[in-house]
Amino acid sequence: MSSDTRSKPFFRLRQPAGRKQRLFSALGIWAIFFGVWVFASSTGMVNELLVPAPQKVFASTYDLFAARGFAGDVLISISRVLGAFAMACLVAVPLGVMMGSFPAVEAIFAPFVSAWRYLPAPSFIPILLMWFGTGEAPKLALLFIGVIFFLITLVMDHTKNVREELVETALTLGARRSTVVMKVIFPAVLPDIVIAMRQMLAMAWTYLVIAEIVASTTGIGAMMMRARRFLKTDEILSGIIVIGALGLLFDLAFAALHRWMFPYLRKTR
Repeated sequence: MSSDTRSKPFFRLRQPAGRKQRLFSALGIWAIFFGVWVFASSTGMVNELLVPAPQKVFASTYDLFAARGFAGDVLISISRVLGAFAMACLVAVPLGVMMGSFPAVEAIFAPFVSAWRYLPAPSFIPILLMWFGTGEAPKLALLFIGVIFFLITLVMDHTKNVREELVETALTLGARRSTVVMKVIFPAVLPDIVIAMRQMLAMAWTYLVIAEIVASTTGIGAMMMRARRFLKTDEILSGIIVIGALGLLFDLAFAALHRWMFPYLRKTR
């Protein structure tokens, strides 16, 4: 039998999986997850009050959107995540590029950024409420703090990985330092910056509920806290599912944006 017709092994080192295999695997793992969930709830292995059946959760999700205006809460949460994330990117991307390009700039900001990176964002909730009250500002500030310091570090590290030959060639040809940063380093690191932004957007979604459970009456997190008061676990799980679905959609959107902006990075299969 020729090598072309011979079946390929499932576990292949550093070889991309085919489209059919990826689709089958993705659908299969979710089928197993929901199958176990349905089995556990139908056989009484779990407390129905604490872990309601999937069909009940999906029915509650439909009711939230169809009859209780949950779409408005979802849009508010999306605007909070995107607003805070945009502000973090406006600060983190230029600062990270400067820190990765100029060791003197890194020497100034790296100790400060590194220290703040290890502080848990939720610990700022009391002081943010004292500073900004109970409006939108503390929620945006918490999401901003949860993202910016990690994003700065990722952008800086990616910038440092730009090939030194590119910089040396530009300097040899007489380019100014600002030109090297804007015309050589930044375009070279931009694909990795988009990847870092994609990773940190996921971090923003993880902090969403924390930001919205504090003195908030709108948003997905606020709905989940109201449901907790009345032991409506199905609605809490509905909120979790919606957040997960939104996160997946935005992740796919960033992946599509990366492919569209940098088609030359696609691997030939």
